[in-house]
Amino acid sequence: MDAITRKSIGLDGKVFAERRAAQRRRVLKGAKLSFNRGYGALECVARNESETGALLVFGETSAVPAMFDLTLNGSDGARPARVRWRTPTLVGVEFV
Repeated sequence: MDAITRKSIGLDGKVFAERRAAQRRRVLKGAKLSFNRGYGALECVARNESETGALLVFGETSAVPAMFDLTLNGSDGARPARVRWRTPTLVGVEFV
């Protein structure tokens, strides 16, 4: 199976080169967002991650703030993250 960063297929069916700066790895990890100086928190699932970002899955993304600290289960600690894009259930984040 090809890595998810080798090629992508557009809506028109054309294959184009991956534009991400770092290769993403598929994962299925629990994660926690903390914001508002630790007074706010949300839980989610990380579906892929890299050194520069991650894809997070939520039941609803409207409560996800633009900036937060992200802790992935099994990681050493929280990393500051910024939302790059969102859909009703998915959020793509960049580590800052």
